[in-house]
Amino acid sequence: MAKDRKTVFFCQNCGYESAKWQGQCPGCREWNTFVEEVVSSAAAKKRATAGFAGPPAAASKLSQIQMRQDSRVKTGYKELDRVLGGGIVKGSLVLVGGDPGIGKSTLLLQVCRNLSAGGRKVLYISGEESLQQIKMRADRIGEFQNDMLLLCETDLDLIRDAIEREKPEAVVIDSIQTVYREEVSSAPGSVSQVREATGAFMQIAKGMGITVFLVGHVTKEGVVAGPRVLEHMVDTVLYFEGDRYASYRILRGVKNRFGSTNEIGVFEMQESGLREVANPSEYMLSGKPEGASGSVVACAMEGTRPILVEVQALVCRTNFGIPRRTAVGTDINRVNLLMAVLEKRLGLSLGDCDAYVNIAGGIRMNEPAMDLAVVLAVLSSKKEFSLGERTVAFGEVGLSGEIRGVSMAKQRVLEAKKLGFTRCILPKVSLDGLSDVTGMKLLGIATVRDLLSLDGNRHAG
Repeated sequence: MAKDRKTVFFCQNCGYESAKWQGQCPGCREWNTFVEEVVSSAAAKKRATAGFAGPPAAASKLSQIQMRQDSRVKTGYKELDRVLGGGIVKGSLVLVGGDPGIGKSTLLLQVCRNLSAGGRKVLYISGEESLQQIKMRADRIGEFQNDMLLLCETDLDLIRDAIEREKPEAVVIDSIQTVYREEVSSAPGSVSQVREATGAFMQIAKGMGITVFLVGHVTKEGVVAGPRVLEHMVDTVLYFEGDRYASYRILRGVKNRFGSTNEIGVFEMQESGLREVANPSEYMLSGKPEGASGSVVACAMEGTRPILVEVQALVCRTNFGIPRRTAVGTDINRVNLLMAVLEKRLGLSLGDCDAYVNIAGGIRMNEPAMDLAVVLAVLSSKKEFSLGERTVAFGEVGLSGEIRGVSMAKQRVLEAKKLGFTRCILPKVSLDGLSDVTGMKLLGIATVRDLLSLDGNRHAG
């Protein structure tokens, strides 16, 4: 091997560098994450000094920094703007990840269309599709303006030259795993190449004030492929969730330096592209069965947005020695805990029953306010009664059987009222502050034993 070339080992999870292979990474303590790559010492020194020649940087006083009125740019999609914290921040670096075929490229191409329609110059760089393929997808989406530019290139240096020449306001890189630099001897998508490309785009975004969107592939575990340091380098990390064979898509922010990470955006995949769902509660409750036992509507919070979802439970006698517990859309350990509370505090016999709990619509909810709906669904399925079509429930259940209060109770009740619900089962401590709510029958309960005194229970008995 040449003197200017050496072999090093990188951790695929955190980017830790080692001179030899190790079973466990000293940085992140993960096992079997080291991969071998060949790097050039001369090229590394050249990259370390390239792009930094110029006048020395001058520090600025915080009090002298002026905020611009146009610091955020609207994407044309309220759902995406909510997840981003109010819009696109100029000079930000945004990473969008998701399963193959989930709609990452479609969403960003639609954002490019909206930005170009607003008179902003946009450059879409693809390393996986040809210009004709992008054109075919663009024709399905709609008409594009002349400020929309396309480029098919994977060489990092050529991409940098194109950005400096065109000077766009927004750039989309689809995808970061296809971009490479010739001085780095490893293959595209490796730890060294991904880290090198992300660092270069970060300099472009911060130095030129250009918003850069990076599309990232995901592994079988559902995380963005490449080193974990990739997510630390960018400003915002968005994940596209949902079944690729279903029509709904959920955009969730897991990191955001300019906003909250609790917001979600709901989209629906159609033939002409992604359409935002303004009322996800109504969308999630579509197809709800009428008068069925084991079905309860719950109100959960995603950031500042209340979302109504249907919690389904099926309790039946088991044919095996050990009962089976299955949960889809919520934590199975939480379901086991709640069923233990029902057995202890209500004397409900569940030890010889299989229990299946499902959050309809494919959305995943782990908020403690879902506890009361899960308990009611299990109780409804076990005793074969229905709570009624216009009843919603929320509240946290403790190990002593107490129903604990949750945050934003008024917003949850008002959202249920807006969708036509007339009865709400909620914690008794949350009734304070809801005296001005009209048109809703509020049933405050203190313990799970109070559930047995509900009108629907006595009527069913």
